[in-house]
Amino acid sequence: MKSNYLLLSALLLSMGSYAQQITVNFEEYEPKSTLVVPEHITTKAKFPFIDVHNHQWNLHEEKENLDKLITDMNALNMKLMVNLSGRGWTSDEAKSTQTLTKQIDQIKQYYPSRFAVFTNIDFANINTKGWTEKAVKTLEEDVKLRGAKGLKIYKNLGFSVKDGDKLVRVDDPRLDPIWKKAGELGIPVLIHTADPERFWQPVDRFNERWLELKLHPDRKRNAGEKSNDFTWEQLIEQQHNVFKKNPKTNFIAAHMGWYPNNLPKLDSLMDEMPNMYVEIGAVIAELGRQPHTAKRFFEKRQDRILFGKDSWVPSEYATYFRVLETNDEYFPYHKKYHAFWRMYGLGLSDGILKKVYYKNALKLIPGLDKSQFPE
Repeated sequence: MKSNYLLLSALLLSMGSYAQQITVNFEEYEPKSTLVVPEHITTKAKFPFIDVHNHQWNLHEEKENLDKLITDMNALNMKLMVNLSGRGWTSDEAKSTQTLTKQIDQIKQYYPSRFAVFTNIDFANINTKGWTEKAVKTLEEDVKLRGAKGLKIYKNLGFSVKDGDKLVRVDDPRLDPIWKKAGELGIPVLIHTADPERFWQPVDRFNERWLELKLHPDRKRNAGEKSNDFTWEQLIEQQHNVFKKNPKTNFIAAHMGWYPNNLPKLDSLMDEMPNMYVEIGAVIAELGRQPHTAKRFFEKRQDRILFGKDSWVPSEYATYFRVLETNDEYFPYHKKYHAFWRMYGLGLSDGILKKVYYKNALKLIPGLDKSQFPE
């Protein structure tokens, strides 16, 4: 009897110990793949490239900032960086103008062929008389007098820009002259509208962005839940209204217009709007999980896709190069909360890579030094 008791106790202790060992939550679970397949870790792009979606906040400060940036860019084979944050992040017009001017002057002095700067619009006083005319005038001066190469619209338009207590629509008619002026100036508008659609969905076990929303709850959108926020569908429709109303202006939809997970839909939209271009910043994980569909999309839309990254973390570019250039199988993304799945390389042809890496950007953005890129 006693021996049976001791045996049962030992068994229970053993089971408890085993259960303790296998208690792992989703955030911690990082299995090491046992798959044996060819790997091509690509830390430098096959061809020189232009990153059309980057944010730098100190290009107007010490030259050492530029020197460090150039060293990192050279290691990646990035020949030209587009800084979309030309006016910084302030509603002080004099200060933002000074930031833009100093950035461009600093670049011209030290590395004139390696950077392009986009300007921005401050929507803070959109409800004041004469705001539209002043915004148009500033845009024209930024391009013609100061040297800006394009216009970047942040996602605050549609999210937080208000006229009184009412959100301003992306397609607000007061903005029409700005879009028109950009077309007349021959500059592209890179516009970020909305966020991934799942940010508007319940944070439950069916939501692919569950972990991201758990770690970053401020990214959750609550349209329809005692909120005046626009829905995802409304924001995307407003952006497309702008594209359609301004066929002579070229628009670059940031993050593939938040349709990287629905390329057939994006393809149909690009048919409908010939002035719509896309860049791949922060959505490479979506492309890498559908290599066959994504490759077909790149083959068809090769003249209207640009390379972009968004956040400046040099080590993360390797993921982009690997997805675009190789035929590797089943490899991880660099941020689990963006993508818990594995990815596959698209193995794009040299001709398509050249277009995505630099030719399309050289076509869209005026005044770039083409001599540092092959034919």
